[in-house]
Parts: sequence; structure tokens; C-alpha cells
Amino acid sequence: MSKSGSCEPTPGIWSPAQNEPRNIIVKFTNCCLLRNHNIIKDDLWIQAGKIIDPEKLFFRERKLPDKVIDCGGALISPGFIDVQLNGGFGVDFSFDIDTIGEALEKVAQGILAHGVTSFCPTLVSSRKEVYDKALPFLGKKPGGPLGAEVLGAHVEGPFISPGKKGAHDSNVLQKLDNGIQSIIDVYQHVDAIAIITLAPELENAVSVCKELTQRGIIVSVGHSMASIVQGEEAVKNGASFITHLFNAMLPFHHRDPGLVGLLASDQIPQGRTIYYGLIADGIHTHSSTTRIAYRAYPKGIVLVTDACSALGLTDGIHQLGEMAIEVKGMQATIMGTNTLAGSVADMISCITYFWKTTDCTLVEALEAATLHPALLMGIENKKGTLEFETDADFTMLEPNSLDVISTWIAGQCVFQNSQFLPKADLNLK
Repeated sequence: MSKSGSCEPTPGIWSPAQNEPRNIIVKFTNCCLLRNHNIIKDDLWIQAGKIIDPEKLFFRERKLPDKVIDCGGALISPGFIDVQLNGGFGVDFSFDIDTIGEALEKVAQGILAHGVTSFCPTLVSSRKEVYDKALPFLGKKPGGPLGAEVLGAHVEGPFISPGKKGAHDSNVLQKLDNGIQSIIDVYQHVDAIAIITLAPELENAVSVCKELTQRGIIVSVGHSMASIVQGEEAVKNGASFITHLFNAMLPFHHRDPGLVGLLASDQIPQGRTIYYGLIADGIHTHSSTTRIAYRAYPKGIVLVTDACSALGLTDGIHQLGEMAIEVKGMQATIMGTNTLAGSVADMISCITYFWKTTDCTLVEALEAATLHPALLMGIENKKGTLEFETDADFTMLEPNSLDVISTWIAGQCVFQNSQFLPKADLNLK
């Protein structure tokens, strides 16, 4: 099925014209909404890029919608949020640093077809020059017709364990000998960073967790040989995320469950949620493992793609950082090895796999890619829900297959799947 397209040339799809007032009121009808942890039949109202309360609008201002869009029975979900994305469509953020602006735009545009409205471009462990060139381009940027919103960079390494480096280059790994100064010296452009993945067993890692958290940067533990005690110390000092659970960490052991044990730890500060990334592609975790994670700690699941440059492409040789990777079907490995090197899964396929594999509710599957990452990022008052006054970032889905019909950012249609035009009457009334 073709996933390409945009709303700009598609007849019958409304998107605000440049000369049209931003305060016009638009009502989406004949649809179901994911709202308040339920899927309900209701209308969605937007104005000036925000979701609005129609009752307040009618009773206070006596206003009716300026435009009405019939959604043809679509399911409307908040836009998906991917907090770990290395690249896609032939580009890699850690490799294409001389054309990083174009690379970012290509990926931000391409993932609109997957319902993703905001994301964290991710850099694998790299040389200092890579951070110098790439990070200035990967800070926060609003979304729109040119692509999904950038929430800031996710730097995955180089402060990780050599014993669990995965597809990362061991020659560029760093220690935290100088504490927070080591972070500043390597990255320089710290203000562009949203998430840092580090190994909590490294010397000075606990104090670094505390200082980064105080600076508003999310600390994720991963690529690590840490014991559960070391993981707990990191969490007590601010770490709030686990990078791709089960992958690149010690396997679960009944006497020391390692970072996996954080899902059931009784040492987590009261009121804290430990979020964890899950690559639900059927490759990175066995279906039984996926079910174990879901049943053990469902409120912490954050679906991530961890997609590499091969996302959206065919089998062959591609790039992850400075390493060549080989893609066969749904599996990407460092060329000549069996070491996994990111994924080629898109977000909607991860949601679908997770939904069908765990037998969770559709609400839970969608919230793992919307509400949960928004809570992790601390942006739940703006994104991740369809609550009133939040950003009008959403995706229309075919309710049975979950295929993306269209994607919207700030109330503007930024992607339309042409295959659904005959099935969903989105013409204005």
C-alpha cells in the first residue's frame, strides 16, 4: 500500500491557506477519538492550532464551526512521538553530518506517513566532531508541512559500557572521569539535547545523572553492565528512562535482574514512573519477552522504532554512524556479524505488533506511542493526548488495520494517504 503523499496537492482535503485566518473553527465529525484512556465516538474541534472545547465555544461565544470535515469513520489518535530514531530513507544522523540539515528534513518529512508528529533525532556513539556538526541542527524545531516537530536530540552514548556497546564503535566510547564536565566537553551543544543514554555503572555516573536532571535533560540508562543496585542509584538521582529494554544490557538473572529489574524494584522513589523503550518489531524482543514487559509494568512502556537509515528502503547495505549495516527483511545487523544495528520498523508497525502480540487494548497500544512518551518528555500538557488546549497534532487511522489515513500538525494536514480518498469522505461541508 502506498504511504506516500501530502495534503498539498490532494483535492478534498482541507488545510489552512496562507491567507486564511488562523482562528477559524474546524469541526471533525463522523469519527472516534482516543481521549481520557478510552476510544469514544465524538467530534474533534480545533482553532488556531489547538484542540478546543466546543461547549465553551458555543455557550460563551455562541459560535458554530466555520468548516466541517467528515472523517468517514476514522479513528483519531494523538500524533505519535518517537524518542529514538537514528535516521531513515537513506540518511543517518550520525553519518550524514555534512548535510545534516537536509537529512533531518528528509526524515522529518518521511515519518509523517507513519503518523509521527514529533521525534528525537538520535546520534549513536560518535567522534566529537560529529556532535560539533550535528547537534546545532538537532535542537527543538516546530513541526509543519516540512516535517514532524523536533523535540531535541537523543544522544545514545558515547558514555556507555564497552561490554554492551552493541552496534556502537568501541573506539569512540568515553568515560565520565570529569563528571558533568566530561559531558560538556564531548557534546558542547548541550542545549540541543533532550535525552542522554549512559551506563550508570561508570564512575561519576550517579552525580552526572543528578546534574543533567537539574538541567532539564532526561537521563536514560542503557548499553550497560549495571546491576540492579546501580540502576536504582541512577533512578534515585534522576534517571527516568531505560533505553531499548532487554537489548544491550545484562540479561535477567534471578539473583541480580540488572536494569530489567527496575520494572519491579521497590527502591523507586514514591510517585515516580520508570519509562522504558521497547522496539516492538518482532526482532529485538521475542513475543514472550514483549508480553512479560507489558504484564510487569504496562504504565512505563514507550514504543520506539530505533530505526536506522534503511527505514523505508529495500534490503541491502546501509549506514549506522560510521558502520556499514546489512538489511535483510526486518533485520538490520552490522555487516558480517549477527549484531543487531537498529531497526527498519516504522511506528505504526510497532504499535500494531505490540497490540496483537500482547493482547493489550488498542488504547494501551496507542498510548504507548503517544501519552507515555509525552509524560517521559514532560510535554503532556501540549502533546500525547486530545485534551482541550493541547496542540492539534493527531493522526487519522483506519480503525481495523490501523493504516494511517492522514497526519495533522497544529491543525494542518501534512500527510494524506491517497489510497483512502475513495473510502473516507474528507470533503468540506
